[in-house]
Amino acid sequence: MGAEARPSFALAITGASGAVYAARTLAALLSRAVDVELVVSDYGRRLLRDELGEDASVERLMPYLSSKYGAGVGAGSIVLHSNRDLGATIASGSHGCRGMAIVPCSMKTLAGVAHGLSRNLVERAADVMLKEQRRLVIVPRETPMSLPQLRNMVLCAEAGAMILPAMPAFYQQPKTIDDLADFIAGKILSALGFDHDLYQPWTGRVGASSSP
Repeated sequence: MGAEARPSFALAITGASGAVYAARTLAALLSRAVDVELVVSDYGRRLLRDELGEDASVERLMPYLSSKYGAGVGAGSIVLHSNRDLGATIASGSHGCRGMAIVPCSMKTLAGVAHGLSRNLVERAADVMLKEQRRLVIVPRETPMSLPQLRNMVLCAEAGAMILPAMPAFYQQPKTIDDLADFIAGKILSALGFDHDLYQPWTGRVGASSSP
């Protein structure tokens, strides 16, 4: 028998603020020997450069992730798909992609997924996850939210997606922005079915000196 194929998950990066969440999630998936099918919208590409710098542009992502998160990211691989390619593997339910996260998820993309528009590969791949009843994690990053945006989140949740807003917690006493990114990435990995140690789980008290 041949070796078992590595798990494949899709990750989409769209034009909502929060590039650090996308980078941390991507690095965490790669370090778990996952084949990541990556789709980045036009504004997602701009987001990476604007918030993380030119070194984090799509074409330089692997060296950037290795320098920031360590050589362990080399355990996995990235297949980069064009957002315009509706003939890509992840546009079909016959492809064995196990799940998908959209991080960060713009309100435009949220609306497209909520209404099944499939105007581009991000929306089509998300639609595939829903119709095949696979894991779809949507990470919106917007505030405040309008009523149409809230309704679109409800529509996605009713269709089977998990809505996981980029709302980091503070019980783990984060000291840096990276600590906050670890928390959101950890939540995303849990939602996709992975164990992780990106943050300490809640133990019932904050800090070792907390009163019972």
